[in-house]
Amino acid sequence: MSTRTLPVRNPRSGEIDHEIAVADAADVASTAARLRRNQPAWAALSIGERLEVMRRWSGEFAKIAQQFGELEAVDTGGTHTSFVQGFITLETVNGWIADAESSLESAGVHRTAVSMPTVEVRSQLVAYPLVGVISPWNAPTMLAMLDAIPALCAGSAVLWKPSEVTPRFTRLFFESVAQVPELAAVFDFVLGDGLTGQEVVANADIVCFTGSVATGRKIAVACAERLIPCYLELGGKDPAIVTETADIDRATTAILRGGAYATGMVCFSVERVYVHESIHDEFVAELVRKAQLVHLSHDNAKAGHIGPFTFAAQPQTVLQHIADARSKGAQVLTGGAVEQHGGGLYMRPTVLTGVDHGMQIMVDETFGPCLPVMAYRDIDEAIRLANDTEYGLTASVIAGTADEALEIGRKIDAGSIFIQDTFLMAGKGRTIGTNAFGFSGVGGGRTGPESILRFVRRKGLLIQNGEPADLLDDKFEDR
Repeated sequence: MSTRTLPVRNPRSGEIDHEIAVADAADVASTAARLRRNQPAWAALSIGERLEVMRRWSGEFAKIAQQFGELEAVDTGGTHTSFVQGFITLETVNGWIADAESSLESAGVHRTAVSMPTVEVRSQLVAYPLVGVISPWNAPTMLAMLDAIPALCAGSAVLWKPSEVTPRFTRLFFESVAQVPELAAVFDFVLGDGLTGQEVVANADIVCFTGSVATGRKIAVACAERLIPCYLELGGKDPAIVTETADIDRATTAILRGGAYATGMVCFSVERVYVHESIHDEFVAELVRKAQLVHLSHDNAKAGHIGPFTFAAQPQTVLQHIADARSKGAQVLTGGAVEQHGGGLYMRPTVLTGVDHGMQIMVDETFGPCLPVMAYRDIDEAIRLANDTEYGLTASVIAGTADEALEIGRKIDAGSIFIQDTFLMAGKGRTIGTNAFGFSGVGGGRTGPESILRFVRRKGLLIQNGEPADLLDDKFEDR
């Protein structure tokens, strides 16, 4: 048993008020082995039986959903979404209970072989034994459940390592799991830092990770060496295009929320804005006016609009990007400074102009409430600028009509395009699966009804209903 511990900072007070015991290699291996031993019995259940177990867990989790949200909000320092995270988790669980059976059945095959009419072809779905889920410090439960819940429904066991920055909620979460022994046998967690994460990768049969490109590269290499699949979501530098026909009030409202919600600490936050030169000045003036109305939540976590930075080191990245932009001629029209309130680190929505792609703030992921606005001459230039990136997670287009925006959106290289709004990722849910472009992701979609198929391998069962071919009759015929 490891004796190493890690301190955990409260993002609102700035104080170290929690500590976790770090799982070492032996701890992770032991937990993984136990889950792996129990997985065959879980997979042997019918899908209906597994879903009944999940339904019982949903009932247990419902009892703590409110308390769970309060606890995750302590972890993240968040406003709004964190407090209702328990209910978002319930929706994820109940949604997969409703959809899992039909989603798995859609992958089934039972037909006659195209090239051999006497051969009947059937399929069998075999779950990967152990799924490793490594989740980030922003929206830690939501992003883990995108993978863990469908994996469990598919018949896999799941080993989850949450971020060491936001670990408090896991104990309460797994108290609800413990109330359902069949689920507790195949669903568990380990706490720790990157070293613990490495051990999860070393013990899993498939890995799901959300986080930075740098860490994602390391995981991809480790999985490649073991010849196991990995699904990586690695952030974005998500553009928004505003055309000259757009309603400025609508556009500024959507883009302010898209860039500043959750202090910009969302992988699909708007991080760069391209506005037609004919409306640029008016757009910027209105965006600044609205940005100045945003209140920090330091007095009341449930009353303000945006909260503190969750991770104490993140403001330094944001300040570096702002300083780089300023040094190259950009103007900061509002925000731009880190404010400390009660030990928490905050930043008001930050609008910048005079920016270009020679600045970090236009090309590197900022992960803060920054909205750099750049003018463009024509729509071809706007599309070129939007696609001038290593990333490709989401993009937004706001125009005079949805049809106009759609035509532009079809030309942008990103996995999801938000039309006439921003921040519409929740609309994807189990409705549609998408693929990221560039460095934003590797592997199949994490959403949509087919996302559960990531966790199963399809086996072909081929039945000869006619006579087998006879080698002795196999002779060449001149055609």
